[in-house]
Amino acid sequence: MTWFRTFQSQPAQRRRIALRISMLVWLIALGVFFGAVSLAHAQGPTSNESCLGCHSNPNLALTLPSGEPLSLYVDPTTFHDSIHGILNVQCVQCHKDIQGYPHPPANYTDRRDVTLQNYRTCESCHPDNYRKTLDSMHQVALAGGNRNAAVCTDCHTAHAVTDPATPRTRIPQTCAQCHSTISDQYVKSVHGEALFNDNNPDVPTCIDCHGVHQIGDPTTAAFRLKSPEICAKCHTDKAIMDKYGISTNVLNTYIADFHGTTVELFAKQHPDQATNKPVCYDCHGVHDIKSTKDPTSTVSTQENLLKTCRKCHPDATTTSFTAAWMSHYEASPEKYPLVYYVNLFYWILIPLTIGALLLFIASDVFHRVRRRFAPKPKA
Repeated sequence: MTWFRTFQSQPAQRRRIALRISMLVWLIALGVFFGAVSLAHAQGPTSNESCLGCHSNPNLALTLPSGEPLSLYVDPTTFHDSIHGILNVQCVQCHKDIQGYPHPPANYTDRRDVTLQNYRTCESCHPDNYRKTLDSMHQVALAGGNRNAAVCTDCHTAHAVTDPATPRTRIPQTCAQCHSTISDQYVKSVHGEALFNDNNPDVPTCIDCHGVHQIGDPTTAAFRLKSPEICAKCHTDKAIMDKYGISTNVLNTYIADFHGTTVELFAKQHPDQATNKPVCYDCHGVHDIKSTKDPTSTVSTQENLLKTCRKCHPDATTTSFTAAWMSHYEASPEKYPLVYYVNLFYWILIPLTIGALLLFIASDVFHRVRRRFAPKPKA
């Protein structure tokens, strides 16, 4: 403590030290301030409002080496109403290459190159969904050289990102950007008409059958063999099917016949091997499925059904071939009563026959045991 006593006994020295410390603190503060100003100048504006100060100009654009114009306009209202705007995601979180103003020169060749160079930034906030897309059919096509294969911003956009499932009609409209022919078929199908005309939430859209980010190749044998399970997700849901009076036995009756049994075996034992046995969409259609009450449906009448069956059974020439199939209905007094009562007869006959046989065997065994152990008569 000697130095402290010495320090207290020398006021002039304390004043000099205090002055030096004060000057040092001021120098540090000034250095931090000018360093921050310098850094801000080097990095340019970091707030969305600063960026929109220029990019809210509808005429802001540049011409790419391909000769294509590239609009640099961002609608402020659309952006603020988007998911990113609501969550206050900053422009520079996605545009990480923007370090100052003027911005570094763009090295894009054409408009598609702009998308392909920027969509990977989605991974920084959405790593799980991004990784799923790496195994998707879209990414396989992109890796194979198809520059038009869909990436994140093709489906979700860049500055107008909203909930993709609200409304549900937006889903097929999004897919229609690349798959317009298929979309036209879907819109006219029983599913599409219910969705677009009635805004029915129960009908499937593209992603319910194909998935969202991990979209598989629908042309593979594995997808075809799995397709009955895809249809069954809705058509075995009693809560949904009861609303429309549709049987939920479609999967059970399909698997119970020769077609479905074979497909089920292939799906479990040889999922990558093709089979010529029909799945749901071979009979009902894929994207152009019609109501079974629609006269243009592939299964609505015996004549239409015969045409459908002839795709695999060219020898079928009369409707007696199709009349032998009970569709997806189980026999009942109302539907196929003859089959129902024949089944009922055998349900009664077989248990009675087996029961009588078992009773006869049991009585015979009892009789033999009784005779064996009965006391022998005296001679």
